[in-house]
Amino acid sequence: MSDSGINGIGSNIDPLKSGTKGVNEDKGGGFDKVLNEALTKVSQVQKDVDAAVTELSTGGDITSAVLAIEKADMTFQLMVEVRNKLMRTYDEVMKLQI
Repeated sequence: MSDSGINGIGSNIDPLKSGTKGVNEDKGGGFDKVLNEALTKVSQVQKDVDAAVTELSTGGDITSAVLAIEKADMTFQLMVEVRNKLMRTYDEVMKLQI
């Protein structure tokens, strides 16, 4: 038997012990960063709707306004469903007995 398997495992753990970036940090951030980016995108969609409705009130295209409103509605529904899923997951974790 060789020690190559053990050395392979140890080499993966060393960067975590030395204080360098871990595997998750190299890929662009954690859960909080992803959540903040998603909320920023939802906010941008809402701003797009405000602009489309303002443009519509000054004689703009109704099709673009309706599409922007529907996009905002679907984005909001998705955000609510993600929140609901997170809350259910949190509730399940809190039910775990340690």
